[in-house]
Amino acid sequence: MGQEIATSQFDEADREVFAARLTAETAHLRALARAGGLSGAGPVAGFELEAWLIDRNMFPAPHNQDFLARLNDPLVVAELSRFNIELNGTPRSPGGTGLLDMEQELAGTWARCLHAAHDQVDTAIAIGTLPTLRDADLSLANMTPSNRYAALNREVMRLRGGAAVEVDIDCVDPAGQHLKSRHRDVMLEAGTTSFQLHLQVPPAELGATFDAALELCGPLLALSANSPFLFGQPLWHETRIALFEQAMSGADGRAGGTGGMRPRVFLGERLAGDDPLAILEDNLHDYPVLLPLLSDAPVERYAHLRLHNGTLWRWVRPLVGFDDDGTPHLRLEQRIMPAGPSVIDMFANAAFFYGAVHALARQPGQNPLATIRANFYAAARLGMGAELIWNGALHPARTVLTALLPLARLGLEQLGTAAEVIDRYLDVIEQRIATGRTGASWQLAHFARYGDPFRLTADYLEHQRSGMAVHEWPL
Repeated sequence: MGQEIATSQFDEADREVFAARLTAETAHLRALARAGGLSGAGPVAGFELEAWLIDRNMFPAPHNQDFLARLNDPLVVAELSRFNIELNGTPRSPGGTGLLDMEQELAGTWARCLHAAHDQVDTAIAIGTLPTLRDADLSLANMTPSNRYAALNREVMRLRGGAAVEVDIDCVDPAGQHLKSRHRDVMLEAGTTSFQLHLQVPPAELGATFDAALELCGPLLALSANSPFLFGQPLWHETRIALFEQAMSGADGRAGGTGGMRPRVFLGERLAGDDPLAILEDNLHDYPVLLPLLSDAPVERYAHLRLHNGTLWRWVRPLVGFDDDGTPHLRLEQRIMPAGPSVIDMFANAAFFYGAVHALARQPGQNPLATIRANFYAAARLGMGAELIWNGALHPARTVLTALLPLARLGLEQLGTAAEVIDRYLDVIEQRIATGRTGASWQLAHFARYGDPFRLTADYLEHQRSGMAVHEWPL
């Protein structure tokens, strides 16, 4: 989905040809995997960070085109809305000082973004959902000018039969109110920004690693929650989960809706087991083509398969890519974590994930998908205050995270991560668990004290700039 396209208009013939090529590429990938032709490289880690441009009044600043022209950095690209950007990192091994090198690269890119933003929009901010975001900000007038986004909007609304997107999110506080919003476009998606992690492992390890990444969704989301507000109203600790799912829901307005369009943001209907390619085959059989952009690339470039997979936003999804020498590979993308609160927090989350997923993948008996799903939504609603099912019993999320912490350390040690790097990141996680202070809980406590989303955003921005981990942030 990161590529620009030449047109935003498609017809039925385009869809039929695309579907045929998608079928051929999916079969080719299956045959290549059976023949042992996929890359055996790994582990290799990577990241993407989505962020906001904001003005001096703390409102979204829809100026990413001018901003990107000034910055002129291939690692930073546009997102769906004019007030969002995406920062990318260089893939590296998580062994040695690789994670620290990734953190330093992101810190450098982020510093250049702040400098480039200063002249026009004041600054950039990494946060799951901006507390000062207004419903009116999520309009087509603020869509980044791009054929791919125009096509995405047109094709989603076509599959929905023109039905409006209706969002209805309850508040976990009994004294709060449901939030309802109605749009006739896909711009609600622009209210969600994330810190996405990539992990490439050898093919024989991918299924177990994928399932371990699913199992970690609940604990990882409890640990990293940072999106408690939508349109200035406190809702879930990670409201972004509900917003993104409902923004790409069925036409009856529910994430599980069946009216006109199957939901395209979801946790998944199966574990990968020993066959992660089956998930890509599900894409072929279960989901209509959204962007039938035809490519003349040879079948072994998987252009249609990769584009189709990019229009299905599983919270954990397999991706097809290529090593530097052109060998195809499979990797996973962990999409559940929000942006922010600080660079050190995000890489502490990354280290926890990479270590825990490596160790969990080597242990038998993962939780069933129903339990994984229950944990995921419990954590999205209540963050560190959730109760999660672990080893067959219900425990406070902090208890589960405390139990996972030595597993994360073990996994990082097995990956060969330098001891000082492990200590740097897992000490942050240990303190966050001990204090119960996530980005979401800090925002909610600040709002409870001051009741002002603008002061909240300004104070959050000041603390983010300080470089302190969120467990150290004062109110």
